[in-house]
Amino acid sequence: MSGNFESYRREYTAGGLTAADLPDSPFSQFERWLEQAVNAGLSDPTAMALSTIDEDGRPWQRIVLLKGLSEAGFVFYTNFGSDKAEAISANPNVSLLFPWNELDRQVIVGGTAKRMSFAESAAYFLSRPRESQIAAWASRQSRPIAKRALLEEEVRKLRNKFAEGEVPVPDFWGGYRVQPERIEFWQGGEHRLHDRFRYQLDGQGVWSLSQLQP
Repeated sequence: MSGNFESYRREYTAGGLTAADLPDSPFSQFERWLEQAVNAGLSDPTAMALSTIDEDGRPWQRIVLLKGLSEAGFVFYTNFGSDKAEAISANPNVSLLFPWNELDRQVIVGGTAKRMSFAESAAYFLSRPRESQIAAWASRQSRPIAKRALLEEEVRKLRNKFAEGEVPVPDFWGGYRVQPERIEFWQGGEHRLHDRFRYQLDGQGVWSLSQLQP
């Protein structure tokens, strides 16, 4: 393997995007594209890369799943002791990227992440499969572990502990809502002449739309 990928390229021919295609609300456009991603059979249409900046100013990314959407923002869940949660505590400015590569599309969201209420998080936690609930209890997310067997043993203990009744909601786990300030829609175009449109939120809560050069 040479490590030289300069010759690898493909044309983006899935379709264009014009201002006339776009509604006034970026949420309406996002829902339209998400529905198309689902209908196209993408394996993880709700997967998004979450970028954070830690207290030392270092950026980091990871894939999380979108679990809710409204005009209030984009929702995901995590352990409050995880690297992402600690970074958000230090700097709540985050970015989301939806990489719908099969459709030659991506959506980038920039905004502020805020922790959701316990009631909102509990409602979602209690709807999860039981094994996912137990996994949330077992994992001290982002913390070192000597070997996987220790995690599996913790899961076994928790299955016995919660053998009867509901699995309680952990106080160290819950949701974040990313309140967007800008949302960009990117549609790949032939000869690298891509279509890019950015919605920007002003101080009065009104979205404006501008087209960007590729």
